[in-house]
Amino acid sequence: MKMTTNTHAFAQDLLHFIDASPSPWHAVHTTQQRLIAEGFIALNETESWQLKAGSRYFVTRCDASIIAFTIGQKPLLETGFRMVGAHTDSPSLRLKPHAAYSTNNLLRIGVEVYGGPILATFTDRDLSIAGRVMVRTTSDFEARLVKFDDAILRLPNLAIHMNREVNDKGLVLNKQTELPLIFGESDVGIEAEQQFLAHIAAELKVKIEDILTFELNVFDTQKGTFWGKDQAYIANSQLDNLASCHAAIEALVASKNSGSTSLCALFDHEEVGSESATGANGSFLADTIQRITANQGLSEEEKCRALANSFFISADMAHAFHPNHPNAYEPCHHAQVNHGVVIKTNVNQRYSSNADTAARFIQLCESAKVPYQQYAHRTDLGCGSTIGPMIAANLGVPSVDVGCPMWAMHSIRESAGVLDHTYMFEVLKRHFS
Repeated sequence: MKMTTNTHAFAQDLLHFIDASPSPWHAVHTTQQRLIAEGFIALNETESWQLKAGSRYFVTRCDASIIAFTIGQKPLLETGFRMVGAHTDSPSLRLKPHAAYSTNNLLRIGVEVYGGPILATFTDRDLSIAGRVMVRTTSDFEARLVKFDDAILRLPNLAIHMNREVNDKGLVLNKQTELPLIFGESDVGIEAEQQFLAHIAAELKVKIEDILTFELNVFDTQKGTFWGKDQAYIANSQLDNLASCHAAIEALVASKNSGSTSLCALFDHEEVGSESATGANGSFLADTIQRITANQGLSEEEKCRALANSFFISADMAHAFHPNHPNAYEPCHHAQVNHGVVIKTNVNQRYSSNADTAARFIQLCESAKVPYQQYAHRTDLGCGSTIGPMIAANLGVPSVDVGCPMWAMHSIRESAGVLDHTYMFEVLKRHFS
């Protein structure tokens, strides 16, 4: 495949998707809007479901995870489920419940480290905050999304004159004392927290006293962009793993009139272990599958038979070979950017791929005319994991772990390839079809 207007347009759509989704709650909201525009029907977990063959649906949990699915024209026992999973969260800085305090007349915002970000990349960036705020109503409370488009926070570096060894030993930040972000000069006589909450209240057009609590994370206000020769690469925050979310949802949307029952599950909390009601190790996917099979009149035994006939693709980003650091990689497993989707393997089950599922994915790639690569982590380095192994274990379904190769994973500014994103879309579309 060559760079074309279409490949760049699809990559640009990804950048727009990410720019509109600076938090997991925004990612789910953005996904909902796209699904509704394509005729998907919203379901609620608290209500009864009536599902029809050929129809398309989605359901959310806690505003941060979403499962979209289409009911195939063929019997579920015949086709099983064709599933793709990804995650809506990314490593970041999250605000503490009482975030604001004053030091030397400067307002500072206290944060916690969420997941495993490269902390040094947060310095000297144009930062802002986004997430959800719980606002009191006349009878109860409701969740309101908030996103400040302008840069309102910063983590300035210490000048090299006071940190002479920074270029030799790297930037190391104390997570408690050196990560608080600068918000502005403190107003005399007004409590720091009230000054910060006033900023949120003004944005939401509510009273300060009606703000009950919030979940907010820090994001980089710089928009996604193309770069490099022929503009072959993209750069943005949260490519891990909103790129996989985008490819999966767009593939599901494009797979119309499929005989198979297809499902796309985007989970929160992957970066911190998935142990939550909205995480992949929670009950969200199993609950949804149970309700789909019950609506089709399947018995428990028949549900087990359908799952045994299913296939799950865990789509998460992969490590691209970095020419400046060749010793960080396993020989013969150098995944190249813009050279195809990566099949990830780890014998200790950090990835769910095995020979059978990898072969099945290879055939999907060949059918979709998509190049593929294989990756194994260097043996003496700890290997990250994905939602793949836990989904495979919990549901008993064959699973493979794949991803697009990328540089600077967990940086606030990551890079990947234009062609690889289209490759991922094409193979996932073939999987759903």
